[in-house]
Amino acid sequence: MLYAIISQDVEDSLEKRRSARPAHLERLQALQDAGRLVLAGPYPAIDSADPGPAGFTGSLVVAEFDSLDAAQAWADTDPYVAAGVYAQVNVKPFKKVFP
Repeated sequence: MLYAIISQDVEDSLEKRRSARPAHLERLQALQDAGRLVLAGPYPAIDSADPGPAGFTGSLVVAEFDSLDAAQAWADTDPYVAAGVYAQVNVKPFKKVFP
């Protein structure tokens, strides 16, 4: 089943994001390689694809997991969690309708 992992950053998270980004992307690449990743990306803090020093306010990952518990466990071990990037992470079942 698909799950949405919806994360909210702490204030001024950009430097923390930068330091943990390689490990974070490595985990997403593993999901992609396994054919389980639907989409992933951050929320720019301003209306721009490249927000520069304004940074980001959170992230969204939609991926396939065996269960809600498995999705939550994956989210809990994200390098951004360990680095203190996220203030809050919510994991919810997701039903893809389009496309």
